[in-house]
Amino acid sequence: MIVVVGAGLAGLNAALELTAAGQQVTVLEAGDEVGGRVRTDVVDGVRFDRGFQILLPAYPDLARLDLGPFPLRPLRSGVFVHDNGRHDLLADPRTGSSAWDGALRQHVLGARDLAALAAFSARDAFGPARPLLTAQDRTTRDELRRLGVTDRAVEAVFRRFLSGVFLERELSTSSRFFHLVWRSFARGGAAVPALGMGELPRAIAAKLPEGTVRLETAVRAVRDDGVELEGGERVAADAVVVATDGTTAARLLPGLTEPRWNGVTTWYFRPPRSPLRDGCLVIDANGGPVVNTAVMSEVSRPYSPHAPLVQATVLRQVSEGDVRTHLNRLYGTDTARWEVLRRYDIPQALPNMDAPHRLKRSVRAGGRRYVCGDHRDTSSIQGALHSGRRAAHAVLADLRGAR
Repeated sequence: MIVVVGAGLAGLNAALELTAAGQQVTVLEAGDEVGGRVRTDVVDGVRFDRGFQILLPAYPDLARLDLGPFPLRPLRSGVFVHDNGRHDLLADPRTGSSAWDGALRQHVLGARDLAALAAFSARDAFGPARPLLTAQDRTTRDELRRLGVTDRAVEAVFRRFLSGVFLERELSTSSRFFHLVWRSFARGGAAVPALGMGELPRAIAAKLPEGTVRLETAVRAVRDDGVELEGGERVAADAVVVATDGTTAARLLPGLTEPRWNGVTTWYFRPPRSPLRDGCLVIDANGGPVVNTAVMSEVSRPYSPHAPLVQATVLRQVSEGDVRTHLNRLYGTDTARWEVLRRYDIPQALPNMDAPHRLKRSVRAGGRRYVCGDHRDTSSIQGALHSGRRAAHAVLADLRGAR
């Protein structure tokens, strides 16, 4: 038997690969639900993702899952850029006439920026992936300048948009990762599951044999021959895959380096009426505490069937008043009557990927112990899924070699 510690995306995908290969697997999850950091709370019929999260349908490992009927609700391609009272739509021209009209009317990107954007977007979307993986790694800020994007455009658009992707404001994230993420945006846009991000891990778990996942089962120690639970019970195993977050993995596997983390805070508001009849991200070219905001009930009505729901993402601790003031500016409406429904403070949201950064780390942790998670790959849903698959293949290869 193989024990997988953690029922996040990495652990679930590892278990799926192992069971598909005929292995008996038990997944031990300390929490009361699968998903790890990808969770959706439902309160009075309203769905709150734990931190604003999106899914990129073009992620390669997502396509491999073959989840069957899995309804997605796309965000509008691109962003609305607020700049001194204007709202300019920057969207992929392939998506229709409104995107072309927005590109012609907008004033935040000049001709040089548009040419640079078109050139590297085409290379990322339609070219092979390997050059993106092997190119010299530098910060995303330096890479954008190398690609010909002006400092004005970096500050007004790319820094604002990418801060919400990387969860850091300086664009110090690996340029290799930037191109891989941009490739997925260009190939398939962004979406959310109709019933919230938590539907993704639930859909993966549903493909596992019944009884594979044990919830509320915390692991205290990992050994070559199995694991020891918090209550003292021991579970024997031919191999153990630690699929927890990077901090917990470092505790369970001495010698593993704990990642540095990027944190985020997400606010959810209920306004009396929708401030924007569009399922699009809004960013502010002039800066401010809110790195992005969206009306989630416009993206997917089941998130809040009977009233509008607005999310606002910030990267540092700021007051509710400062968030309201910024939203007032972004949406051009009085936010004083907006009801706060939820606030999620997530200090360990994404492993930091400052350049230079190794995109793949070993999934073998010595003996019959293995490790996976976005801290072993890229800080993304794709990274979590891919690392789980890599760990499963390493287990299978080693078991075959031991026979």
